[in-house]
Amino acid sequence: MRASLVPFPLSLVPFPLSLFPFALVLLTPATASADITAFLGVNGTPTNRAVKGVAAGLGLLIVGFEFEYADTNEDVAEAAPGLRTFMFNGMAQTPIAVGGLQFYGTAGGGVYREQLADVSETHVGLNIGGGVKMSLIGPLRLRLDYRVFTLRGEPRHSKPQRFYAGINVKF
Repeated sequence: MRASLVPFPLSLVPFPLSLFPFALVLLTPATASADITAFLGVNGTPTNRAVKGVAAGLGLLIVGFEFEYADTNEDVAEAAPGLRTFMFNGMAQTPIAVGGLQFYGTAGGGVYREQLADVSETHVGLNIGGGVKMSLIGPLRLRLDYRVFTLRGEPRHSKPQRFYAGINVKF
């Protein structure tokens, strides 16, 4: 009797070999990345005023977290209060840049201070928004961001909106 070459029976393998590549990807640790953004923009509520700030974030493959500080000066002549925000946000982002663009959505909350002349309000607030980070050169990116805030308490304007552009450095 001649021995025949019989392939190893796959039924003896407790883990299907076809799932091995997926398991390898899932078991490989994700590389974390961090970035920092310095930005300038416009707070359009109730009139257009300059906003400036900084954001620092930490991202995994799709999920990220960010702390952001922003400051808008008051304009007493236009009855537009100054607004200072300290927000902590969660982010969902595309895992890689496609055509040099990495899109993201963000939501979070924190503390704000609104002030007009000698009247001020300090309370908590929420924000939701999104944007894109565009590759420029090396670790430098241009970041465009839009946010809508929901301010609790008794602010003069409870739903300010903000758009900014900033220089982002990924490391």
